[in-house]
Amino acid sequence: MPKRLLLPLCALLSTSALAADLQLDLEIPRLQVAEYHRPYVAIWLEQPDQQHVANLAVWYDQKLKDKEGEKWLKDLRQWWRRSGRSLEMPVDGISGATRAVGKQSLSFSSADAPFNALPAGEYRVVVEAAREVGGRELLRLPFTWPPQQPATQSTQGSSELGQITLQLTP
Repeated sequence: MPKRLLLPLCALLSTSALAADLQLDLEIPRLQVAEYHRPYVAIWLEQPDQQHVANLAVWYDQKLKDKEGEKWLKDLRQWWRRSGRSLEMPVDGISGATRAVGKQSLSFSSADAPFNALPAGEYRVVVEAAREVGGRELLRLPFTWPPQQPATQSTQGSSELGQITLQLTP
């Protein structure tokens, strides 16, 4: 093999060896209540000391007149204190509409922001949900980045969130 092709090939092989994926599956449960509203949900990364690292998703009612939906984002109390109050909504690639009852999935690659710049270490995925005329719930799933082997973490919500599963693939 010519030497000029060997270097780019080695670079390509070394980056693919460092590739990793993170998939987050979460369930928004069907609640038997008189007045149901879809929950606002914030998903972010934090360090074990609860220091905010990056936002992954914020789901809220974007269709309300005069950006009225943004007013209720502060009901996602932990997210709001750590990051939300400093953001100008909507945030491209992060904010989106509220999600319907059922299973929702988010997938990230080590090539995607914020994982492409995430230093190796211990982190937690945090999922917070708040619903009008409803409750509020916050769940955390710890993980190590980048993963050295496939790993799965899961937890079960008790009110506003159902099953949450985090899958890491090296």
